[in-house]
Amino acid sequence: MRITEAARRLGMSPRMLRYREALGLLPPVRDRGSHRRFGPDEIEAVRQAVDLERRFDVSPAELAFALRALSEPAVAQAVRDLGVRIGRIQAPRRALDFEKEKALRLLRHR
Repeated sequence: MRITEAARRLGMSPRMLRYREALGLLPPVRDRGSHRRFGPDEIEAVRQAVDLERRFDVSPAELAFALRALSEPAVAQAVRDLGVRIGRIQAPRRALDFEKEKALRLLRHR
């Protein structure tokens, strides 16, 4: 089906579907004339995205960034670094730190 029919079924405007496409929230499916085609899988993907946005109170742009952070290692690392810096994520323990703590525990028990 074409975008107008898909938008009607989803209860949103064709413009909102195009916005979601620009954010990368739609699977890339086009016909020969370069018109977007929506089948059951594409409709379900949009429904799932809308459900996540409502459930976690995020915008389509925020959801798109979350997907980017999950799929691009450099983005994930930058977000993780920020989380550590602002105290929202605990810094990963290094093997050397673990061994040091283990040695200190052994010394305390003697």
